[in-house]
Amino acid sequence: MLQDLIQQIITYPGITRKRDIYKITSALADMTDFGNTAIGFGDDAAAIYHKGEYLLLAADGIWSGLIEANPYGAGKASVMASVNDIYAMGGRPLAMVNVIGIPDAAYYDEIVRGIRKGCEKFRVPMVGGHLHPDTREVSLSVAILGNAKQLLRSDNALPGQDLVFAVDLEGRGFQCKPVLSWDTNSGKTSEQALARLNILPRLAEEGLCATCKDVSNGGLLGTIALLLETSKAGARVNIDAVPRPVDFPLTDWLKAFLSYGFILTVNKELTSKVIDAFSEQRITARVIGTIIDERRLHVSLAGEQGVLFDLMREPITGILTE
Repeated sequence: MLQDLIQQIITYPGITRKRDIYKITSALADMTDFGNTAIGFGDDAAAIYHKGEYLLLAADGIWSGLIEANPYGAGKASVMASVNDIYAMGGRPLAMVNVIGIPDAAYYDEIVRGIRKGCEKFRVPMVGGHLHPDTREVSLSVAILGNAKQLLRSDNALPGQDLVFAVDLEGRGFQCKPVLSWDTNSGKTSEQALARLNILPRLAEEGLCATCKDVSNGGLLGTIALLLETSKAGARVNIDAVPRPVDFPLTDWLKAFLSYGFILTVNKELTSKVIDAFSEQRITARVIGTIIDERRLHVSLAGEQGVLFDLMREPITGILTE
C-alpha cells in the first residue's frame, strides 16, 4: 500500500510541474537583492524590510485546466491562494492586482464573479491589473501585497522540531480535474475565515513559531518536501497520524489543495501552545512527524516504511539556497 502511495505522490502533477522552477530562479539569482530583501526565492512570499516591518509580495497563477472546467471556482481560488501565501508568512494582506487572459468572452463574467466573491470573503481589495482580451488560452494570475511584524519562513526548520499539520476539517471535497480540493470557506462568514487565518501572524508575533508553509497544489506531502528542500533538512512523517475528513480517500487527501491547511515546525516545548491556539478556532492541529538532519522525507503507513523523496538526489524545484 505504501509503495503505491509513494508512486502516486511522486508522479502527481502538483509536484512534477515544479521541476523547472530552478531554470528561472537560477537565471535571476543575482537580481534578488539590492539592499532590503529579507527573503527572496523559495518561500510563499518574498519579504522586503521596510521601516521596521516587512512588506510581503507574492504571485500565483491558476492552472488553465481548472479555469476551463470551473472559471468561477478558479476566480475564487486565485484570491484564496494569494491570501494564504501572505498569512503563511506571518503577515496580513493589504491589496491585490490581477492579470487575466481570455480567448473567449464566455469566461469573463464567471472569473470576475469568483474574484469578487474571494475579495468579499477575505476583505482584501483588488486594486488593479491587466486584461489580455485575445490570448490563445484562458489564464489568470493574481499578485498580492501584505505586511508582517514577524516572519514565518519555510527555510529555517531545525532538527528535533515537531512537524505540525493544522487543517480545517469542516468543509467539502471537490474533484475538478486537474485539481483535487477541500473547500472550508464556503458557508463561513468573513469573520470566521479571517479569525482562523489570523492565528498564523499571532503565532509569529508571540514567538511561538517561526516556520510555516501553506498546503497548496503540491498537496500535504509535497508541501512538506518543499519546506524541507528550502530548509536543507529532512523529516519522518507518520501518515497514520494525519487528520483527514471521514470518507475522503487517503491518497486523494494527501494530494488535495486545501483552502485551510498549513504545515508548521515547532520547538517541542511550544507545541502544545501552538495546537491550543488552533483549537480555539476549531482548527485541528496534530503532530505528524519530526524534523531530522538527513535530507530525506521518510514516511510510514500501517507498519510500512519508505522514502518519499531523497532531497539530495531528487530536488523538487531545484531552487538554489545559501
